[in-house]
Amino acid sequence: MPLYEGIGLTEKQAVVIDIGAAYTKFGFAGESGPRCIVRTEVKCPETKQVKKVLNYSSKEDLYDLLVEFIHTLYFRHLLVSPKDRRVVVVESLLCPTLFRETLAKVFFRHFEVSSILFVPSHLVSLCTLGVSTALILDVGYVEAVLIPVFEGVPVLHAWQAQPRAAQAVESSLKALLLNENSEKEDFPDSTIEDIKVRTCFVTSFNRATQLEAVQPPPDVVYREGGTDTFCIPGKVREAVHEVLFEQDNDQTSISTMILDAIIKCPIDMRKALAENILVIGGTAMVPGFKARLRDELKHLVQQPKYASRLALKTFKFHKPPAKENYVAWLGGAIFGGTDVISTRSLTKEAYVKHNKVPDWADLSYNCWEEKMSL
Repeated sequence: MPLYEGIGLTEKQAVVIDIGAAYTKFGFAGESGPRCIVRTEVKCPETKQVKKVLNYSSKEDLYDLLVEFIHTLYFRHLLVSPKDRRVVVVESLLCPTLFRETLAKVFFRHFEVSSILFVPSHLVSLCTLGVSTALILDVGYVEAVLIPVFEGVPVLHAWQAQPRAAQAVESSLKALLLNENSEKEDFPDSTIEDIKVRTCFVTSFNRATQLEAVQPPPDVVYREGGTDTFCIPGKVREAVHEVLFEQDNDQTSISTMILDAIIKCPIDMRKALAENILVIGGTAMVPGFKARLRDELKHLVQQPKYASRLALKTFKFHKPPAKENYVAWLGGAIFGGTDVISTRSLTKEAYVKHNKVPDWADLSYNCWEEKMSL
């Protein structure tokens, strides 16, 4: 929270929020990083049970969870009044309409914010690089979502999504650990996440092709609860992230997602997209992830399935100016510091009048006559 706001400021900084399945990034527009990165969960005041915000059972349940969660963000982490500041919401283009409309209702009806600017996460991530063309792969907690952007326009018909992300890795890790430690009945989710972050990594492409034959890395002794210890085998540390790159029955993986998306784009876009790949999301921070992804692409593009359809030899990755887990938030913070927040935001008056949130997927907002009537 800024301790002193200059007299010359005509408007207070907007707040920027990026709600993820596991973690939420929250802070002020125009800053280089979020003020807080917290778990997307709330504690029920009555039952004292912790519940994830996205694990809602109904629209009413989601509304209550969001009210409690956003109240915590404003009054515990930022210490500012919601009424005084505009809001920038960084969202995925594939965000469910129910969640989007409920979030807007919470901000406008409960917290009475003046305006909300919804910005697509894949598109605003390019603002951190200063480029207008890239292939953005967001590897988060629940799924990996890929959307190509060419000259500032998302190529929506080429989007790709697969449930290959942190959740799949943690499920694989738990199964492998239970198999190695027969005396253990179960592991808490927090322990699994901590083990994944502290001890696991993505192995190289050459070692991955012969995991059973090569010598495994050293084992790690993990201390749980201060006194209990158990062993994490080296082969588990090395093999747990293979779930991201192994092809399923449909011959799809994170690597094939990139190539399949490029194939769906026009020929004149393909080279530019292949040489401008941006990987974001918390899972992309795993040591060895980008190097393995690059080697996988070089191998797959030589296979018969892709060699006859793609004449690509080079894949280049951008290095964003922030950690991968909050690159999208940083793009929203850049947008929130420009005039766009005044010209493109949904105001409280417009929301109260129409009681709906404009959505690119709703054809009524893509009709010129409808816009004129509004």
